[in-house]
Amino acid sequence: MTATEDHGGGHGAGARPRQTWDDGLIARRAQRRVGGRTQGRAQGGSAAGAGEGATGASCGPGEGPRGERGRRETAEAGERAYGGPSYGAYDPGGAYEPGGAAYEPGGGYEPGGGAYGPGARSFATGALRPRLDALRQLVGLSRTRLDGRTLAGAGRVLDEADARGRHPLGHTVVAFAGATGSGKSTLFNALAGAHLSEAGICRPTTAAPLACAWTDHAEGLLDRLGIPVADRRRPAHPYDPALRGLVLIDLPDHDSAAPGHRERVDRLLGLVDAVVWVVDPEKYADAVLHERYLRPLAGYAEVTFVVLNQVDRLPGEAAVQVLDDLRRLLDEDGLALGEHGEPGAAVLALSALTGEGVGELREMLGRLAAECGAAERRLAADVDGTMARLRPQYVADGAPVGFSERARAEFEDRLAEAAGAAAAGQAAERAWLRDAAWACGTPWGRLARGRALGRTGRAARAADRTDIPGARASAVEAVTARPAVEEAVRTLADEATAGLPGPWAQAVREAAGWGGRGLPEAVDEAVAAATAGRRPARPPWWSVVAAAQVALLVVQVVGVVWLLGVVAGLFGGVEWWLPALLTTGGAAVGSGLTWCCGVAARGPARRHGQAAEARLREAAVGCGRARVLEPVGAELARYREVRAQYVIATGGG
Repeated sequence: MTATEDHGGGHGAGARPRQTWDDGLIARRAQRRVGGRTQGRAQGGSAAGAGEGATGASCGPGEGPRGERGRRETAEAGERAYGGPSYGAYDPGGAYEPGGAAYEPGGGYEPGGGAYGPGARSFATGALRPRLDALRQLVGLSRTRLDGRTLAGAGRVLDEADARGRHPLGHTVVAFAGATGSGKSTLFNALAGAHLSEAGICRPTTAAPLACAWTDHAEGLLDRLGIPVADRRRPAHPYDPALRGLVLIDLPDHDSAAPGHRERVDRLLGLVDAVVWVVDPEKYADAVLHERYLRPLAGYAEVTFVVLNQVDRLPGEAAVQVLDDLRRLLDEDGLALGEHGEPGAAVLALSALTGEGVGELREMLGRLAAECGAAERRLAADVDGTMARLRPQYVADGAPVGFSERARAEFEDRLAEAAGAAAAGQAAERAWLRDAAWACGTPWGRLARGRALGRTGRAARAADRTDIPGARASAVEAVTARPAVEEAVRTLADEATAGLPGPWAQAVREAAGWGGRGLPEAVDEAVAAATAGRRPARPPWWSVVAAAQVALLVVQVVGVVWLLGVVAGLFGGVEWWLPALLTTGGAAVGSGLTWCCGVAARGPARRHGQAAEARLREAAVGCGRARVLEPVGAELARYREVRAQYVIATGGG
């Protein structure tokens, strides 16, 4: 690692040095080993590699892109690489140079027909369609939960899929990209077999994107790319059938100092199906190339080619060393390399000037065009990148999503406790026992209890047994504990948001918060409505016991009168103990009957209290369910649906 100048074309003469890779270190060492011989060949024999740093310089006669020597060298390179004579470019009207004609069946294209015309396979019939549909659903479901900037990338991918899907997949658009002096225009001409793109020592040479199509039906694609008709070319005639459907784009230099060149490159790189990065031995390790392009586009390895051009400038084993170093840098960039039959980027060395390795690149591009899958793989990589960026919004490590039944039960218990359901049930049980004692007690005990209770006790007893409808309603007003309700809502929200990503956790908390507002008052109203007008039914046996108590009272009164008469001598010959026994027996039977009735009333009293508690609990829980549990559950269900669509969009099925 050495500090070098950034070779990007946008830096001026006073550019500040930065810590980057040593650009072309191995290549320069190899050149130093052979002295000036290699450098002389590089300067004199390579139109693409010569004149680095001559951006904006004028072209002398015979040296510029339109010089006769440049045309001759390009034509000769095309003949060597293509295996046939070189033909001129189309004129603006679209006609061939002399001798040109449309390619007939058996050797080329049939105008308007074949798999490249309207109706050819599109994304609607491919494996990518479910992922795109899921992504579209994902965006629609997330608009109210995520901000527009977060979803902007997904929207652009969907728009790009719709735009590209309107054109057949039988056409494969491949862009040639590279730095100044890398020789991509020369390589472009060699593949086309004709002098289409100007190449020379002037920098920048390619000012506008230039297209060459091995098809007669690429007008729509080229219109979409924004390439004017004047910049559209045809390859040498006859067409190479192995490249049928291929559309090559020669891009401007990505490090060009000319205004707007980099913007054009960046725009088109986002629209083409595949990219051939052309590098040279001097700038193959340029930081601008790796940091700005190759590293961010590491996920597009299957539609990426990295070509080391100008290997004719390297002596002996230097080309192998540079190629190995290039593979190492690409591996550091995270760009998977397609070696040993594995999918990934193709890396190869060639010389566009001599034709060495150009045939191998042509075969690779021919296979790519024949597969008709580059556009789909490119868009799949777009979706993969979008899903990776959106992952923090939809996936978070933590507990299982949602609240458990235990959390739901705890929330309901807290709400019922805050509403006083248990206390109300106990009060109802006590009221039932008091009513039983009052109805089944002895008259003397009832009289004594009534005097002891007084007016306050009678009102409380009446309120407990809800004999007066308004009494219980007044007693439950504003009795719900607000802090307990708020704590129950917070605890449920914490349980429900465990394991949720930030935006969805916030949505759940907001739903719980909105429902929790006014919940104590709503619980009070529900409890009041549940208790208003309810009177416990008196068991029939209470009346029977009450009648028996009256009869026993009569017996006691008769016994007392009889005893007084015996004592007064009114009933001669009658023993005193007989009326005394009658009196005490009546009192004992009445007291025993009261005790037995109290024991018998405990079970019904307990059931009555439990029913009252359940009634108030249901009233309180019903409010909590409607105002908190259901909104929170709806948000969780929405997240589960979104998460399912996210899994499908990621390709997880």
